[in-house]
This record gives sequence, C-alpha cells and structure tokens, in this order.
Amino acid sequence: MQLSVIILNYNVCHFLYLCLQSVQKSLEGLQAEIIVVDNNSTDNSVSMLKSCFPEIIILENKENIGFAKANNQAVAIAKGKYVCILNPDTVVTESTFVNALQKAHTLPKLGVLGVQLIDGKGRFLPESKRNLPSPKVSICKMLGSKFYKYAPYYSNDIAPDDEGSVSILVGAFMLLKTKIYKEARGFDERYFMYGEDIDLSYTIEKLGYQNYYYGSEKVIHFKGESTFKDSVYRKRFYGAMNLFYKKHFKASLITNSIFFTGIKLVSIFKKAPKKTLGFGFANNEVLSSDIALVNQIQKKTRINTALTTVDKVYGNSVLKKPTLCFLDMKQMSFSQAILLIHSNCNSFYYFRFLIENNKIALGSDTSAGRGQVISL
Repeated sequence: MQLSVIILNYNVCHFLYLCLQSVQKSLEGLQAEIIVVDNNSTDNSVSMLKSCFPEIIILENKENIGFAKANNQAVAIAKGKYVCILNPDTVVTESTFVNALQKAHTLPKLGVLGVQLIDGKGRFLPESKRNLPSPKVSICKMLGSKFYKYAPYYSNDIAPDDEGSVSILVGAFMLLKTKIYKEARGFDERYFMYGEDIDLSYTIEKLGYQNYYYGSEKVIHFKGESTFKDSVYRKRFYGAMNLFYKKHFKASLITNSIFFTGIKLVSIFKKAPKKTLGFGFANNEVLSSDIALVNQIQKKTRINTALTTVDKVYGNSVLKKPTLCFLDMKQMSFSQAILLIHSNCNSFYYFRFLIENNKIALGSDTSAGRGQVISL
C-alpha cells in the first residue's frame, strides 16, 4: 500500500466531513487507506463516520489521550509505505497526494514533506515552514511579532510558492515514510498538544534526514477550528516549549534561567488574542446553478442572495462590500475551490463550503477564529 492518511478528530464533525470528502477525491487511483482516530468526541463525529464513510478505519478512544499518543496509535496499524498526518480542519485538492508522493520520490534523504497551508480566506499561513526554535528564537516568538526580526521563527528565506529544505514543518500536514516515523519513535507522548510537530521534525533532522517544504501544493487549514487559543492553549504551548528545550538543548544555569523566566513571564502577561466578531456581509452569492439553493440560503440568512459564476468571482475588483460566497461542492472540484479562495485572499469575498447535500455551510474568515457552521 502506498499511503495511509491519518486524521485525529475531536469535536469537529462537519469540518471532518468536508476534510474526508476532499481526501477521498485526492486518493482516487492510489493504493491508500484512511484512519480516523476519535479522541472521545461529544458531538456526533463517530456516528457520522460510520454512516457516511463506512470504508474508513475508525479508532474510538474512550478519553482524550492527546495528539501525540493518538497519532502513534494509528501509525502502529498503518499499512502504507508513507503516512500523512493530517488535521481534520483541512481541505486538500484532487492532486495533493499524487503530487506530494511524486515529489517525495525525488528526494532520497527526505524526512518530512510539508505543503503550503492557507487559511479559510486564502491567506498564507507562515507556520507552514519554520526555523528551529532555539532558546533565542523561542523567546522572541513568545514575546510577539515586534521581536521576530532578532531571531526569525518562520523560514522567510523561501517564498510561499517555492520549495526547499526547512527544519520544522507543521503537524496539520506531515507526509513521511512510515519506517522513518517509527525510527524517530513517532510523536513524543509527553506532549499532550502543541510542540509535537516541532519535536518530531527536529528529531528526524537529527537522524540525518532532510525536511522539505513543497510550496506549489496548497491545502486549506481552517486552523482555529480544532484548537481554540485561550488560556489553556497558552499554558500548553509554553509547557511544550519548555519540554522541547529541556530535551534538545544543552542545559546551563544562565540559559535555563533566562529561558524559563521568559516562558513564565510571557505565560502570565501575554494577552489572549482578541476574538473575531466576523463581518456584516452585505450580500450572498452562490456559486452554483441551483436556484432552489439560492432561495434556501436567502431564507436562512435573510441577506440578499444571487447566483454567481467562477468568472464573476475572479473579476472581483468592483466588489466594495463584504460578500459571502457559497461554494456548491457538487458542482465544482476542490482544486477549483482552493484556487478560487486563494486568488481572492485580498478581496471582499469570503467563502463557505456547502456539504452534506447542501444542508451545511462552513468556513472560516481568519486563522484566529473558530470558524462558522451554518445549518441550512
């Protein structure tokens, strides 16, 4: 078998549905399997999986055992030569896995392969490619963007659409050989959430492999949907950086004091990100040919709604007010949708995917928000 796609889910049923639809399309023609690990979700994720995706392997945990342990659990039964660790709030194109595997085959010393991640508005997510978080880099990262220039956290020497070697890739999409994952002993299970991808990337690099960023392949990562950045997030993130530093860097009294004092101060004083209230949309447009769908959306949202075409959305320069565009995924490909969203990242268009026979619309307008699910 060529590939095992592993998805850890926790309470994001509708986003998982969209993700799996795109993954199944992307795996057509490949010898592959999909393994979903559910960490004791309290929504109807498991029942949805069993009814809508009966061919998928499901591992049901009776408690939330964390990101690292759950993914290791899945890799232990994976049959693919390669595994891809994939977040449930992602959307891939029909060619993502074919292209990623083809690129992987050209890189004899490949460790982890990552792709260009964009948010639900189409904006590039800089964590797609990162530098090694040394103590200096980590402290500057935790102190905020004003300090990034002194020790860049992100690998800015590679343009988003280019490719090249990087140290750290993001756990939302990590493709690598199963034997290398096991050689590195997988994710360190001392990390409950956050930092596992940094640790695994660096561990694999230290084994002599080369991690690689493949920027020509774009994948949507709604981001804030599966992990909400509140005080619990900050505590876990700084705890993860503390563990990473202790594990990988030589200890000394001076550097330890500076680093751990920095972690403590930042965890106390750094403010949580402001909640995004969203936009007051002036109009709705539906990229479809289904007039009944237009009426359905207008009745639900109580906003003026009309049919639109791909050509009109691309020619958005005259659009002056925020407009919500619903994408009928029964009438367009995931490749078209992602290209359309990315090309409009600086426009007044915002997007929602229509799924489950157009009964649900979902998307996210910012990587800091929780996303939105609309029942139609």
